[in-house]
Amino acid sequence: MSFKWIALSGGVGGAKLALGLAHELDPGDLLVVANTGDDFDHLGLRICPDLDTLMYTLAGCSNSTQGWGLEGETWACMEALGRLGGETWFRLGDRDLATHLYRSDRLRHGATLSQVTHELSSVLGVRHHIVPMSEARVATVVITDEGELSFQDYFVARQCAPRVRGVRFEGAENAHMCETLRLALEDDALRGVIICPSNPFLSVEPILAIPGVREALATIKAPIVAVSPIVGGQAIKGPTAKMMRELGMDVSPLGVTEFLRTTIDRIVIDLADSSLLPSIRNLGIEATSAPTVMRSLDDKRSLARAVLEFSGA
Repeated sequence: MSFKWIALSGGVGGAKLALGLAHELDPGDLLVVANTGDDFDHLGLRICPDLDTLMYTLAGCSNSTQGWGLEGETWACMEALGRLGGETWFRLGDRDLATHLYRSDRLRHGATLSQVTHELSSVLGVRHHIVPMSEARVATVVITDEGELSFQDYFVARQCAPRVRGVRFEGAENAHMCETLRLALEDDALRGVIICPSNPFLSVEPILAIPGVREALATIKAPIVAVSPIVGGQAIKGPTAKMMRELGMDVSPLGVTEFLRTTIDRIVIDLADSSLLPSIRNLGIEATSAPTVMRSLDDKRSLARAVLEFSGA
């Protein structure tokens, strides 16, 4: 399959733009690559939060209020588990559990994560192609003033409270990028790579840490366009702004650009931050502004069109 566009995505914010892109591009033209640094084993099951958020969002069945999980979810299993004294800090809905049970069973029987993702996506009615960044296990580890914490311990159990000192990606050095991604990056038909508005440290950097990804991005002729996850000095969702402050970075689209400048050619920032366009351009990065806050499907499609147009589509 020859893809014209690649979108690198984390969870909620990235999935919103991925949905907009899916409405603007034919299924055969868009490859969505999910961060899997968040993945972990819990209650004997393989949990892949970003993959599932992308699948549920593109399938039109995600929980529109919380942004993750399934719409109309129930929690009987978690309630029963709590009564038994089991771990309920990471909440898994009753219907969502079916996804994790299916994935875990298929992986135990030798299927790859890409194969399982394709199977689940097909059943859910997702027409566009979603793949993990790698078939191998890569674990995001957050280095804090309280020591090293696994991603889910930091993000869910500790609610991002510890002060961040850095991030590392356990297992990345021995991982290989997903074969579908490798072939797409080598394809002359590629017209652009889009880095969705996801946390640059926890969602984008794990993908870039896979050996060969940065090198491949450096050689492609197609533009690489990022969308800033920071608007007006704040993150739309998640700990991005907090992490940037703790790492001594400028909490703005300029700070995001400086972090990604060796990878991207262009960046789209929100209209509220238009005054930063000259400073970003002084870094040698092309920049434009557009409404980037995505509340409705129209917002998502509008931003997708703006990104594609800025990419030269």
